[in-house]
Amino acid sequence: MTSTLPSPRHPDPADAPALRWGVLGPGGIAADFTDALHRHTGQRVVACGSRSAERARVFAEAHGVERAYGSYEELVADAEVDVVYVASPHSEHLEHALLAIAAGKHVLVEKPIAPTAAQARAIVEAARRAGVFAMEAMWTRYLPQTDIARQLLDDGALGELRVVTADFGGSAAYDPESRLWNPALAGGALLDLGVYVVSFASFALGTPASIIATGSLAPTGVDEQASLLLGTAGGAQALLSTGLRAATPGLATICGSEARIEFAAPFWGPSGLRLHPADGSAPLAWTDPYGRPHRDGMSYEAAALARYVAEGRAESPLHPLAEVVSTMETLDEARRQLGATAVV
Repeated sequence: MTSTLPSPRHPDPADAPALRWGVLGPGGIAADFTDALHRHTGQRVVACGSRSAERARVFAEAHGVERAYGSYEELVADAEVDVVYVASPHSEHLEHALLAIAAGKHVLVEKPIAPTAAQARAIVEAARRAGVFAMEAMWTRYLPQTDIARQLLDDGALGELRVVTADFGGSAAYDPESRLWNPALAGGALLDLGVYVVSFASFALGTPASIIATGSLAPTGVDEQASLLLGTAGGAQALLSTGLRAATPGLATICGSEARIEFAAPFWGPSGLRLHPADGSAPLAWTDPYGRPHRDGMSYEAAALARYVAEGRAESPLHPLAEVVSTMETLDEARRQLGATAVV
């Protein structure tokens, strides 16, 4: 059993080579992403694009962005943009990712990369044909605590993996026209929050061999609450929950025969972890010391992308595109079992 926790590798996003970013879809998450980059990295958002020129202008002025465009086509045509961050609603990710890829831009696509596995595959195939880098913005994969867990898993410190747990639920006011509740906008808990817990289970256990989903639907037909039981061929299980009706603790664990990792809340953002040996000896704890709280942690994924592009890679080695598609296949099946309204 290990006596010390490993240190996270590449903890400082300021070390990454600088790229010039364009933001497609200047909403709330794009604002946080832009601010995180400018605070913690050498990356710079140099342009933003919206269907509304005024909305783009307001965003640019608020976040120190040089150029604002009143169309997505103008944004992706900007010769000084190296990579496009697709931050539009996920119902639009396929269209907007393909637009940027066709313009020869690298892409970071907000999670989920698309609302279905078929659309995710279309993005992956287009990026590979165009020879550009593509990555899903599953920022949890690039956080320091995740790298500690990755090293413990690679070293076999947990022994035989048996149980993974994760929850992510929020309390959202019901509005049938909002993106969370509207089936035309690919609404529902699984696509908005559930992608985090399914991706976490994939990180620990890989692609599931069996999927059981139960839950409830909103009046609009989207899933408002879901619990998933994923099983592996070796008998390990993941117990996952997500929902839009109640805020849950946001905890996660990876449990093995020799030890378990408990992630502090929220497991998907910068926080910490504890390693509990199975023999009952004192746990080892790590708390994030870097001062990049909450969505400031998105700076890590942007820095990782910049490193990978500089290395000539086509995708993330920490979150390969095949795994991104596999996660969407799991979400497709869970939504099918629940009877959620299909995404067109």
